[in-house]
Amino acid sequence: MSGHHHGHDHGHGGHCHDEHSHDDDLTPAVQHSLHPHINFDAIRSLNEAAPGSGKAVIKKGWDQRLTETPVLESDADEQLLLTIPFTGQIKLHSILIHPTSLQTSARTIKLYVNREDLDFSTCSDLQPVQTLEVPLTPPSAAANEPIEIPVKRALFNNVRSLSLFVEDNQSQGEEEVTRITYLGFKGDHTKTIREPVLVDYEAAPNPADHKLEGQKAGMPGGLSFEGGGTGNAN
Repeated sequence: MSGHHHGHDHGHGGHCHDEHSHDDDLTPAVQHSLHPHINFDAIRSLNEAAPGSGKAVIKKGWDQRLTETPVLESDADEQLLLTIPFTGQIKLHSILIHPTSLQTSARTIKLYVNREDLDFSTCSDLQPVQTLEVPLTPPSAAANEPIEIPVKRALFNNVRSLSLFVEDNQSQGEEEVTRITYLGFKGDHTKTIREPVLVDYEAAPNPADHKLEGQKAGMPGGLSFEGGGTGNAN
């Protein structure tokens, strides 16, 4: 899989990571994290063995990236389909994934943008925005860290939701279960989506409605509303 070494040194350089503290990484790691901008309640995860496990793995913060539970496991076969909606419009820079073992780690991940209606059958008919190949061995110096895979940023400028179709794992058909313990996203939050604005507008009182109600009830306001009171002031 040459061509998939993305040069993520994560700022570790050549330092000895025996004395490395993960606390040192916290600030740069979360600097462009999209974690605060994910609509967790609306996450969809298809073919997950345990209901809610996809959401639980995405909910993990950076400080929980190395914890082994909860874990997302595929059910009927090695494929997974996750759709992650954001609370606003984002620009995606990279995806971070932590596999559990070399065999059950995700290998091919196809990305789709703003398609919250996706299922496995529509995925096979649609051209992905980008296809990622997860390296078998993490290219970073800290081998235990999540793998960060950059995307082509120009293709992910106006993202409201991101779908990840995990097509297969690293076992080449020998393992039917794909396992993921951490899934994170980096990028920029550009605009908040305010969907309830139209609802608020409809709910606002309309003065004309109140005049009509007054007219039906025989109130004085109803006379002037019909336009007959302009010249009858005397």
